[in-house]
Amino acid sequence: MPTTPVLLVEDTPSLSMVYQAVLRRAGHMVDTAFSAEEGQRRFDSDRHRIVLLDLMLPDGDGLDVLRHISRARDDSKVIVITANGSINRAVEAMREGAFDFLVKPFDDRRLLSAVENAIEASGSSPPHARRRETEEGFLGFIGASPPMLDLYAKVASIGRSTATVFITGESGTGKEVAAQAIHRLSNRARGPFIPLNCGAIPRDLLESEVFGHLRGSFTGAIADKPGAAAAADGGTLFLDEICEMDLSLQTKLLRFLQTSMIQPVGAVTPRKVDARIVCATNRDPVEEVRAGRFRDDLYWRLHVVPIHLPPLRVRGEDVNQIAARALVDFAVEEGRRFQRLSEPVRALFRRLPWPGNVRQLLNVIRNVVVLHDGEEVTPDMLPSDLIGAEVEGAAVPGVPVTGVRALVGARLADVERELIEATIVACGGSVPRAARILDVSPSTLYRKREGWHRDQA
Repeated sequence: MPTTPVLLVEDTPSLSMVYQAVLRRAGHMVDTAFSAEEGQRRFDSDRHRIVLLDLMLPDGDGLDVLRHISRARDDSKVIVITANGSINRAVEAMREGAFDFLVKPFDDRRLLSAVENAIEASGSSPPHARRRETEEGFLGFIGASPPMLDLYAKVASIGRSTATVFITGESGTGKEVAAQAIHRLSNRARGPFIPLNCGAIPRDLLESEVFGHLRGSFTGAIADKPGAAAAADGGTLFLDEICEMDLSLQTKLLRFLQTSMIQPVGAVTPRKVDARIVCATNRDPVEEVRAGRFRDDLYWRLHVVPIHLPPLRVRGEDVNQIAARALVDFAVEEGRRFQRLSEPVRALFRRLPWPGNVRQLLNVIRNVVVLHDGEEVTPDMLPSDLIGAEVEGAAVPGVPVTGVRALVGARLADVERELIEATIVACGGSVPRAARILDVSPSTLYRKREGWHRDQA
């Protein structure tokens, strides 16, 4: 197994089962205890380096268990679990030497992040752990295709850096997952991770959401609001859909990047904020700069370390690894019996173009689990529109498929231009994406298009 055993001390059986399932799916071995006495006994027996400890136990105070563990082995990392109304108990536990705390209810990602950070801090991950992790997945990602292994290596290499990261990729490829992985590998992992979708906030409210506002600074500002940048102080600010940001706000973001100072709406004086910026877009940022929709000086300030997420259709068998993992998880949630994908379904999934990428795949699996039951997913269970989306021999959705005979008599240069332009249209106007599909460099396509435009002039 990739880690030393984790000791889970939780007195509620249903919660203990949920936490166990999450940890074991991630590859962790788990020992369980349901009381303070049993927890101390299990720890004394195996001297676990990683302990998940509920502070409210039926036969004693979790803080006493924490003190016992600290006295017995001071290099153990204890993650305490507390209820929402007992934050002060978590603070006290941190003073007593706890490594981290979780406030109920928390999601799977937060639980795994805390455990993995504790493992890294304790040095208890065995030598083969990272090898197995990259074979099965990496910090929230699933899959081991060559494009993803390259991505994992890049994320790992820049995680410890303080440089600004610019993530590109189609919708649904996991840009926020990549941003969270970068945060978790950084020396800011103990700080906050604050995501902000610039495309989901009205333009007139975006400045307030990013930089905050003071009470009374505009109609509806009934209280002070810190803003995402201030909330990310000491951690990471993730600006998703950065190309949707208004030009006037881009100027203020550039000033923030240059000075680390923010000025909330209505404030007289600025304040300093220490936050690492990670941004993302599903557009081609170079095209946005050329079109005048994105400041070139801001682009160069943000585009320090670029990362591109590969679309699902080029990831080979990864699609079935992701689907199989989601199938088991959704089956547990919905009380179904599903355990595997049939071979015809696996073959179909490898052929489909998946324009919505991982998000679309998860939607399909959820649909199957909700509407059907059985041990194996078969083609007749899949949504009808998914079956209709399969076009034999077409690697790109939206590109017309014609027989080779229809091209006879046409000039080679005309055929090349038609193919290139059709691919760019099918890629939503993204030249870099079209270049990847055609297996040429973006500069080649830009040069050819400029030549065609000159010929027309």
